[in-house]
Amino acid sequence: MFKYVMLVVISFVLAGCTQEAQNKLGRAVQNWTGVNGVLEVYAGNKLVKRFLEIDKLTTAVSTNGNTPRPYRFGYGILDENLNMVADKREKKVYFEFSDYSTSYIFYTYPK
Repeated sequence: MFKYVMLVVISFVLAGCTQEAQNKLGRAVQNWTGVNGVLEVYAGNKLVKRFLEIDKLTTAVSTNGNTPRPYRFGYGILDENLNMVADKREKKVYFEFSDYSTSYIFYTYPK
């Protein structure tokens, strides 16, 4: 019975939240569970960079925390040889890219 009551309460709370609040909650759950994402960066139609094992991409915000900035950032393993495998010599790096000028694809890669 307690499970059903909690389910109803959670449903009402989520229904009362704005879409952005629901997105933040979803990202919080995703940050906790991880997504094993892949980020591919293209120059025209050529793949030039690939990052593996990304748990999230974050949109940068202004210093006061209210205004989103036009770039995203995250951490992932730089796949230097583009073979979709995190080789021993390939390290986890910080990266950022512009939302305006970078052609990219972010997706979950099942292992």
